[in-house]
Amino acid sequence: MPHFLIAQSELPEEREARRRRAGKSSGETYAATLAQMRPGANTTIVSPTDDDTPTFTVERLARFDAVFLTGSPMHVYDDGPEVRRQLEFMRRVFASGTPSFGSCAGLQIAVAAAGGRVRKMPERMEAGIARRISATEAGRTHPLLAGRPPSWDAAALHGDEVLELPAGATLLASNAVTQVQAAEIRHDGGVFWGVQYHPELALREIAIAIAAQADELVEAGLADSEDDVEARARDIDALHDAPESRALHWRLGVDGEFAEERLRRREIANFLASLPDLRTD
Repeated sequence: MPHFLIAQSELPEEREARRRRAGKSSGETYAATLAQMRPGANTTIVSPTDDDTPTFTVERLARFDAVFLTGSPMHVYDDGPEVRRQLEFMRRVFASGTPSFGSCAGLQIAVAAAGGRVRKMPERMEAGIARRISATEAGRTHPLLAGRPPSWDAAALHGDEVLELPAGATLLASNAVTQVQAAEIRHDGGVFWGVQYHPELALREIAIAIAAQADELVEAGLADSEDDVEARARDIDALHDAPESRALHWRLGVDGEFAEERLRRREIANFLASLPDLRTD
């Protein structure tokens, strides 16, 4: 059975806050998703930002079959010990040759660790649903996006974005809000596949997350009132229980790529299927 390492970049208080809201930390969400997709696989969760987390050496990281980097509220452009520890961890992941995958902040961490740049989004957040993501020419034939239609919607919640990909990276998908929606990074002998959106999340988790940030979404101009945010959250939560509902598809403006769990997780499934070809050691 494969052994996967899940690296969560939430701080301890952020992990506890997410557990109170959604029942799981970001790492625990990834572990639950992988358990469903690869029954019997072993998962280990680590928090590289914490000052009491044991160091994972390059040699130890090389013994895992894959590393997954979760989303979190981390801003990788804020210099501090937590960010430095997370970036150094990711540099060791690259050096180990173990294939890695990340979503949202996970993509941003990999970009920064390899020499790229991340910034606060200059105009607005992307929250709830990332619309009309489209593959680039390179992305249309890349195995990460195998099976995706020409354009699709995805679960998303972020106020930071990749400004500049590092050398050795390939842009795979973009939309009108965020240029880097999916990318491959090859750096220091390692391969990382990442997306700015959240294929690992259940729709109920997205609903809980946007409801918790209602004031920020109103301030960003994405909604006129907190009541509007709560109504959108209720619809997304209802779609969790009834992904086939045509009425909810119409009201939210989505199709099966967003509503159906199997399709929403497509990038993770493609990464898992590609692991034998991604190992570089």
